[in-house]
Amino acid sequence: MKKILLVFLTVLCFNCQSKKNYDFTTVFEKSNGLETATYSETISFYNKLAKTYPAISIDSIGETDAGKPLHIVTLNLDENFNFSEIRQNKRILLINNGIHPGESDGIDATMLLFRDIANGKIKAPKNTALVTIPIYNVGGSLNRNSTSRTNQNGPENYGFRGNARNYDLNRDFIKCDTKNAQTFAQIFHTVKPDVFIDNHVSNGADYQYTLTHLFTQHNKLGGDLGNYLHTEMMPELEQKLTQKKWDITPYVNVFNEVPEKGFSQFMDSPRYSTGYTTLFNTLGMMVETHMLKPYKQRVLGTYELMISMLEIIEKDSKKIKSLKNKSQQFFQSQKTYASSWDIDTLKSSTLQFKGFEAERIQSKITGLDRLKYDTLKPFTKATTYQNYFKPKIVVNIPKAYIIPKGWYNIIKLLKLNNIKMRQLQKDTTITVESYRIKDFKTRKSPYEGHYLHYNTSLSANIEILQFKKGDYSIETDQLGIRYLLETLEPQAPDSFFNWNFFDTILQQKEGFSPYVWEDKALELLSKNPVLKTEFDLKKSNDTSFANNWYAQLDWLHKKSAHYEKAHLKYPVFRVLK
Repeated sequence: MKKILLVFLTVLCFNCQSKKNYDFTTVFEKSNGLETATYSETISFYNKLAKTYPAISIDSIGETDAGKPLHIVTLNLDENFNFSEIRQNKRILLINNGIHPGESDGIDATMLLFRDIANGKIKAPKNTALVTIPIYNVGGSLNRNSTSRTNQNGPENYGFRGNARNYDLNRDFIKCDTKNAQTFAQIFHTVKPDVFIDNHVSNGADYQYTLTHLFTQHNKLGGDLGNYLHTEMMPELEQKLTQKKWDITPYVNVFNEVPEKGFSQFMDSPRYSTGYTTLFNTLGMMVETHMLKPYKQRVLGTYELMISMLEIIEKDSKKIKSLKNKSQQFFQSQKTYASSWDIDTLKSSTLQFKGFEAERIQSKITGLDRLKYDTLKPFTKATTYQNYFKPKIVVNIPKAYIIPKGWYNIIKLLKLNNIKMRQLQKDTTITVESYRIKDFKTRKSPYEGHYLHYNTSLSANIEILQFKKGDYSIETDQLGIRYLLETLEPQAPDSFFNWNFFDTILQQKEGFSPYVWEDKALELLSKNPVLKTEFDLKKSNDTSFANNWYAQLDWLHKKSAHYEKAHLKYPVFRVLK
């Protein structure tokens, strides 16, 4: 008995000693809100929290481009860190920090949040487990400076926006060029959060607010879940923060203009974090603090916002679970899907916007007009906010997609996102709908390692095609249905096609020598009077075509059996319902 008691007391004393030795005052607090923690200070802080408080766990997962792992820190009052078991009875809030490490507010605010819940300063959530990626852009965090955030008021030193390979990670969630994004997908599909917060700092106009929110677009989220986000969660968050003397407004989506003229909601397509998480029916938002407000004020505002969101999740735990399940069932039961959206100009909201008066004055540098805000002249004005969107492109949802095994880069990304698939066990003939790329535009400047396509148009055709053993059949009736539609439908803004994954089909591999094809083309026309009539009409109606001998020969070549079938043929095929 004495031995057992001695062991028990030793354990207690070890815990007491741990708490006594570890100083959980953050760098942010020690500097009176002027500094942010470094990468090593942040990870060390969470390691000490996990050693001291059994409700906190820290794990390293996967790789980043910087050669260091990502970390996830979990806070669960039940001291259970098995996510499959956690989500049976609790909702999960995932907080992402440092995707742009110069925007470090969330890094410091989340350290305060986890500590204050662990030590009892904040009431521990019973219905919610918290998970955070302390610093997502590890390489950018290690690349500290004090000048790259030209518009920002503190902290004294901070990380850089680009990662170790100079990627902006908040454009990489679909294309997954970086190890960071690949590891994020692993984390996301392990955690399966119900609610997702990505902490940022804004650029743009000047106004009175410290806090702005960028919720995922509610029409795009869709159904009852989107309606809950728009009519319940967002207004309640705004109300809670207003009661705490933290006014908040939607993210001000303007550039070099005054907000009171009206502005639209930012459309978070799947390249962005909240656009990506939406594909799996997660309620997502970005926090965008205002760059010109003091750093201490921004961090404390972010802290209060996360507490308020946690309170909402606690209260609506059962509702959120039910709505998320219904949303999944809804999309799996639909026949069509909106893959692209436009602002609905017939609907809008009105904000009582708290801004500053501004004027256009002559620039002392350029001699031309410049925008100048007067922070001594605050105002509250009714401002039009366009936060309703309508479908621009709607596609019929196929029963399945067929992808030839040679496109292993696409298969790899699908598997990374938990997409279920099977390989054909033998050569098989299947009736499919195939796409041909009719037209597209390409950005003239590089964008995150790519030259993005846009305004993609298609023609569709029903064909009976032979597929090989080992080719992949991917049914759409699965949890990842929205991810499949957003990546495999070429017209979707962030489709794999638009991100250049299929650019090899855009280049013709075989051509013709004009002096050889002249005689063969003449023979083709003589044997095909319908084609000859079409050719003659085109020459009559199209002057530039009539005056371009090569264009005429090329047009005829593309109408012949000699034209290669792979050119412009999209190599992902649809099995219709």
